[in-house]
Amino acid sequence: MIIVDTALRRRAEEGRPIRVGMVGAGYMGRGLVRHITAAVPGMRVAAISNRNPDNAERAYKEAGLAPCRADTADAISAAVATGRPVVTEDAFALVAAEGIDCLVDVTGAVEFGARVTVAAIERGLPVVTMNAELDCTVGPLLAHRARSAGVVLTGADGDQPAVQANLLRFVHSLGVTPLVAGNIKGFQDEYRTPTTQQPFADRWGQNVHMITSFTDGTKVSFEQAIVANAFGFTVPRRGMYGRDHRGHVDELTLMYDVDELREFGGIVDYVVGTKPAPGVYVLGTHDDPAQRSYLELYKLGRGPLYCFYTPYHLCHFEVPHTVVRAVDFGDAALTPPAGPRVDVVATAKRDLPAGTVLDGIGGYDTFGVAESHTATRAGELLPMGISEGCVLRRAVAKDTVISYRDVTLPPGRLVDALRTEQDELFTP
Repeated sequence: MIIVDTALRRRAEEGRPIRVGMVGAGYMGRGLVRHITAAVPGMRVAAISNRNPDNAERAYKEAGLAPCRADTADAISAAVATGRPVVTEDAFALVAAEGIDCLVDVTGAVEFGARVTVAAIERGLPVVTMNAELDCTVGPLLAHRARSAGVVLTGADGDQPAVQANLLRFVHSLGVTPLVAGNIKGFQDEYRTPTTQQPFADRWGQNVHMITSFTDGTKVSFEQAIVANAFGFTVPRRGMYGRDHRGHVDELTLMYDVDELREFGGIVDYVVGTKPAPGVYVLGTHDDPAQRSYLELYKLGRGPLYCFYTPYHLCHFEVPHTVVRAVDFGDAALTPPAGPRVDVVATAKRDLPAGTVLDGIGGYDTFGVAESHTATRAGELLPMGISEGCVLRRAVAKDTVISYRDVTLPPGRLVDALRTEQDELFTP
């Protein structure tokens, strides 16, 4: 989306920057505020909501800005109108405020993120979500609601799902049929816990549960499920292939059966240890023999699979591209156009006794595994994004996928109601 720099420059020249409202001010959020403030003309972070407003203030101060505080939508609106950065504890007051052009969810919280996203859609605000956990769990329903409301709900450029989406769109534009969308990981161990990951989290100043979800395979499962749901792909088996391959990504073209991939209609996958990392790849094929000759001339090999890859993902640095795409062009970097194709299901990380209150994503109890939506529905399997706070009715052995039959859900959660609505709306 090279044209976004022109759109932003025009906005800067005309003195009408895109005013971003941000919910969440953790490690990634602070980086985003700093980047927009220092390097993105034609855009400003107008307001930040965080449950601890001191962290929101920190995000602004690290970017060299002096924010004010506000507790109501009217007070936030007044600050936005004068160009004064504003901090609030109340995310829903931020959503209700006047003058915000786009909301960015940087929370990673499923229940809270659901409530904020629903409120923003009802308000008519475009939403850029960095909340893969929520997107995987009820993203197809939220996208349906956003389309009905005439607003854009999109994943964020820079994170692996949207980097894959951009690459998939590029590959498709070449006349190549994408058959694999993949994620390159450097390490994975399903049994990692917050205890094992605390030193790394401390070193980088990040949330230890988020770091644990990166290493135990939950996050890559969420990411690939999101891609599958956006492009109509599936998984070749529970957990994907997830090969360990220490060579170059180009060598993956020899590891898939093209006829099988065609039968699936395209799959999502990941690989551990492949170079260049951390990046993403798309494998595709071309039906025209003449064009296959050109692809060989252009050093993509003899086929039948051709490899395209992006050797990096730059997370918060690319998020402003998504904001401009949503606000000025009505274009989503990544959004599911229909019902879910892949879910992430909760799997026991250890032997769990009856009565265990599951600690959710990046915890000690469970890790997430990608599974086809058809199998998830047929087995009444428990989505990972639903798992936190569920109470086990019976003991569950290590490595067993947990089902709805095994748990009692916490009362009164919006995400459960949304999941039920999604299941009723979309038939497998």
